[in-house]
Amino acid sequence: MTGPPKAREFGLTSCLCCHQLVRMPEGEESCRCPRCGARVHTRMVGSLTLTWAFVITGAFLLVPANILPVMTVIYLGAGEPSTIISGVMQLYDSGLWGIALIVFVASIAVPAMKLVGLALLLVQIQFRLSLIPLQAMQLYRVVSAIGRWSLLDLFMISILVALVDMGAIAEVAAGPGSTAFATVVVVTMLAARFFDPRLIWDACDARRERKGAEEGAVRNG
Repeated sequence: MTGPPKAREFGLTSCLCCHQLVRMPEGEESCRCPRCGARVHTRMVGSLTLTWAFVITGAFLLVPANILPVMTVIYLGAGEPSTIISGVMQLYDSGLWGIALIVFVASIAVPAMKLVGLALLLVQIQFRLSLIPLQAMQLYRVVSAIGRWSLLDLFMISILVALVDMGAIAEVAAGPGSTAFATVVVVTMLAARFFDPRLIWDACDARRERKGAEEGAVRNG
């Protein structure tokens, strides 16, 4: 059982930045895209290892990002540190459920969904699970698209600091949780960047070839 021919078999590969189809130099595994100048690889070297490393790092950092104080609002010399979860609950209790929902989605749901989505893709590739490639590609596109919304919470904190900072009357101080959360955002962005989606189709082809070999062995045996 053979699938359709691949561009790689004809010395061609796609630029992951501008999607230009590039002809690879003879005997080379990488070159520069003639259109955008990005580095083009037939397959990104160490893609699975790097992505796993960033996903695991992000999963570990997600814990302190949610349990450590993100910021402390000091008003007239008094204030209590707030974590992301406590901030969401305070906004909800104050009737600002819309803002609470935005903070919850941007700060808790999006990073967790991105890490889980990438982990599912990595497991599917390495263990050749029977996930339909089109579904895997849709999951990858969702993971890539939602990553930018993780920066929304940091943007809101920076705006809040600029608006509330009134010297001795009131000020907003960032906590260690904000550093952990910012690191989670960067790490998840790098994980999505170093994941090579072409490996999804390689795993599908390998599974198809293995199935064809098993069926051929059954017919011949």
